[in-house]
Amino acid sequence: MARQTTADREAVRKEIEELRRLIEYHNYKYYVENNPEISDLEFDRLMERLKKLEEQYPEFQSPDSPTQKVGGQPIEGFRHVRHDPPMLSIENTYSEAELREFVARVRRMLGEEKVEFVVEHKIDGVSVAVVYEDGRLALGATRGDGETGDDITHNIRTVRGLPLRLRSERHRPPKRLEVRGEVYMTNADLNRVNELQKQRGERTFANPRNAAAGSLKLLDPRICAERRLRFFAHSEGAADDLPVHNHVEFLHYIRELGLPVVPWAGPFARVEQIIEWCNAQLDRRHELEYETDGFVVKVNDYRQREQLGATSKAPRWAIAYKIELWQASTRIKNIFVQVGKTGVLTPVAELEPVQIAGTTVSRVSLHNADEIKRKDVRIGDWVVVEKAGKIIPHVVRVETEKRTGQEKPYHFPSRCPACHEPVLRDEGGVYIRCVNPNCPAQLKERILFWASRSAMDIEGLGPAVADALVDRGLVRSIADLYRLTLEQLSEVILTEGSKQRISKKAQTILQGLEASKHRGLARVLTGLGIRHVGERNAQLLAEHFGSIDRLMQASQEEIAQLPGIGEVVAASVYEFFHSPQGRKLVQELKELGVKMTEPRKAAATGALAGKTVVVTGTLKNFSRKEIEELIHQLGGKPSGSVSRNTDFVIVGEDPGSKLEKARQLGIKTLSEEEFLRLIGRG
Repeated sequence: MARQTTADREAVRKEIEELRRLIEYHNYKYYVENNPEISDLEFDRLMERLKKLEEQYPEFQSPDSPTQKVGGQPIEGFRHVRHDPPMLSIENTYSEAELREFVARVRRMLGEEKVEFVVEHKIDGVSVAVVYEDGRLALGATRGDGETGDDITHNIRTVRGLPLRLRSERHRPPKRLEVRGEVYMTNADLNRVNELQKQRGERTFANPRNAAAGSLKLLDPRICAERRLRFFAHSEGAADDLPVHNHVEFLHYIRELGLPVVPWAGPFARVEQIIEWCNAQLDRRHELEYETDGFVVKVNDYRQREQLGATSKAPRWAIAYKIELWQASTRIKNIFVQVGKTGVLTPVAELEPVQIAGTTVSRVSLHNADEIKRKDVRIGDWVVVEKAGKIIPHVVRVETEKRTGQEKPYHFPSRCPACHEPVLRDEGGVYIRCVNPNCPAQLKERILFWASRSAMDIEGLGPAVADALVDRGLVRSIADLYRLTLEQLSEVILTEGSKQRISKKAQTILQGLEASKHRGLARVLTGLGIRHVGERNAQLLAEHFGSIDRLMQASQEEIAQLPGIGEVVAASVYEFFHSPQGRKLVQELKELGVKMTEPRKAAATGALAGKTVVVTGTLKNFSRKEIEELIHQLGGKPSGSVSRNTDFVIVGEDPGSKLEKARQLGIKTLSEEEFLRLIGRG
């Protein structure tokens, strides 16, 4: 082997530095931005090359090299670390009313000051503190009792996505920085770890939190490295001169230093915004790769936090808004798809019945084909099913360690199971749908939606009747419902008892159909099931255009200009009414006597005639829906945003940014009491 020159060794050193830079960059893209630029294989090749060079040239090894995350030598025991400031616990609640009271209490304590809040996912992991000195990871410690924790630096160094050296492209790291957060394990990694545990004859973990906690208490960091733990930062500990003044700035700052940040939203000025975001996140809970047990709501401004202070146990500026969780393990007996009214194919798992929160769960939605693939759900699998608060049950994870080899992968159908026509995936979306307008499964769902209370409110027309009407060929479109006779309905009603009882139920449905003809345009637009058109949008369209003929004549641009509608809804409405099926259905319904007009809310006189009114904050005497209906009844138009066209703003408790904008634009504001006096109810 030829003797290396100084120039050769310098080239090796530069290659090592470049490899470290590239690996740190791609770790940041993957763990912090969730936007990987290279494949796992390409990343592994970079890592292997770096390992090889560091082994060949030990003089170039560094303690903050990405290769050091694989773990060093075992330690003999854990030393204690004192937290300064202490890692306090957070007051928690399961009640929306108590969350509202927390926000109100903060406002009372701060007087007239404007207050904003940040909301974060509450990760169900292990609380830790991580300290960087001169930009390098120097210490990791468990929370312990809040005052004292265990030094777990040897294991913290193995946590994926947690940099050994902070990035310095945009900010120079402070001399000392302590961040606090949660170490967690994804559901997929829990499955992988449990499979390894089973193969080794060792105990498996019941949930990701137990697995993360057990891993951090290992003496051997090499085993901890195998567990693929991850980290989310959510708050600051002791630090030198941070260039931030509030929590939002802090989260952006540490993210730019290379730290993974907990999913968050805000700042929010109103408690309704906080609750709305939390509820929306609960609806998407099945998409998460990690487990949460609620949300953390924090005052954003640091100065206000100091003013609010803390009790001996918890800060007064934060609260955990927790959700009740119930989980159970059961087996998937089969997977089938349901076809919705718009043709979406939704996979559903048939379960061995299991008790969760006092109810028997035998079926659970798997949402879409991508979800099945991501979670690797198979027929015969044991799964953990969770019910969170009022949200319908969903599959949290597959217990892959229980697989026997008899499980069968599920292949999503390429044809609709109801009409056997080809299915198509939405462009750029996750839904796969049947595009056959004559699909019987879609028709059944459309009939049920048409008959629902929010639409045409047809008493007695339930699933059994809808199924029979379609299966017997009596109804091939919504319009056919209005052609049914008493005899036809009597034949399909599956009711035990006398002919008189069956005839009575048939008569009830016929009377409901007749009454539905006079519900008006808004109900018709709701019942048609046009994509993106719910009750509110249907009401807006009906009141603006007044008749189905005027709506069908409108251009897409004209529809989109209607406040509250927008481009997406307009495109869907225009497409429906310009499709052959849509035009035919409307024509048939008109010929059958279904009312296709809506009286305009014409209050020629009165306090709200022609007025555009915005509501902000919480009112004492009205819900948001009730106040908007009242504004409609009095000839006004409720709006969701303040503009120069706004006539006045009704201001309740806990008002948001709309009040600020109204003041900037010089728009008149009214308290709830002033509004009631204006309309003669004060």
